[in-house]
Amino acid sequence: MSSPPLLARSPVDFIGGDFDALATHMRQCTAAQGRWFALGSQLQRARSVLAGRIVTVACVAAVLVAIGLFASA
Repeated sequence: MSSPPLLARSPVDFIGGDFDALATHMRQCTAAQGRWFALGSQLQRARSVLAGRIVTVACVAAVLVAIGLFASA
């Protein structure tokens, strides 16, 4: 005699799969926070602050060089 469908074990184990995915994620996070994590975080923050200003500084430098070249000619 077979068990009723509601009491039978589901072929898909949602809880076990979620637990495995969470455990994998936690291992990846732990591995990512290694020896150089603090330095990488600071460099990433500095890059995000300076990224918008690099183009501006380069354009200003190019204009100043151009003015210097035209002034000396």
